[in-house]
Amino acid sequence: MTFKKIIGGTFEMGNPDRDGYPQDLESPTAIITVPDFAIATTTISNADFAAFEKATGYVTDAEKYGWSAVFSQLVAAEDQAAGIPIPATPWWLVVQGADWRHPFGPHSTLAGLANHPVVHVSRNDAVAYCIWSNTRLPNEAEWEYAARGGKKGLKFPWGNTLTCGSTYMANTWQGNFPEQNTKQDGFLGTAPVEHFSPNAYGLYQMIGNVWEWCSNPGHRPLPRFTETSPLTDWGQNKEPGTHEYAVRGGSFLCHCSFCQRYRVDARNNITADSSASNIGFRVVADA
Repeated sequence: MTFKKIIGGTFEMGNPDRDGYPQDLESPTAIITVPDFAIATTTISNADFAAFEKATGYVTDAEKYGWSAVFSQLVAAEDQAAGIPIPATPWWLVVQGADWRHPFGPHSTLAGLANHPVVHVSRNDAVAYCIWSNTRLPNEAEWEYAARGGKKGLKFPWGNTLTCGSTYMANTWQGNFPEQNTKQDGFLGTAPVEHFSPNAYGLYQMIGNVWEWCSNPGHRPLPRFTETSPLTDWGQNKEPGTHEYAVRGGSFLCHCSFCQRYRVDARNNITADSSASNIGFRVVADA
């Protein structure tokens, strides 16, 4: 892993334009002061996670449960018939045998994906990696501060439009979701962790590609952080469990027709033992 030291400071956290879903409580904004910290320039890759697994013999939640959620268009052909659609979101299939080693179903492998983000990792799995690597998950304030790259008032790390002219800056969905992805950005699923241009802090893909676990507890509605919220209370809990936690950044499935959570100030929440083909993580360390 490569880390960048981020010099702390005070910033406006949240969305002043009320672009998000009201239940996400991105508005009103809050003035937050973040201490110095160091953050990985990329999400944890399959190669990174393989080194962890080799050193520890760790078994992920998806491996324990025997299944994980896979985007339907990514499921290996041999495993399509065995996939069980999730009623509210039929583009997701519950696939027996899907896990970080078999991201598209039991007949798939990591061939050619060593430098892609590890997926099918729960927050519990991410915390285990952090303990092994002497790191931690970022709290939401650290994540958003880093994602903004020192810029103020922008929706994305680079500006207010999803592309810069005809150049795609992140891995999201193009076309009609979920039927057709034109892959104008080059990808149907995940992209390599160092693909696309980094932000002004040198951090790759702070939006798009995969959702990134944060340390903050999350529930409906997600708690809004205020000026008096102590950062030291966000993110020191490394205990495994099934509570809901915040995730940030959106994923390769985000599209304006149904999900605009790929903004730097957008947020979502997932139970700590959940896994899917668009959930990963990056880590931070105290400066």
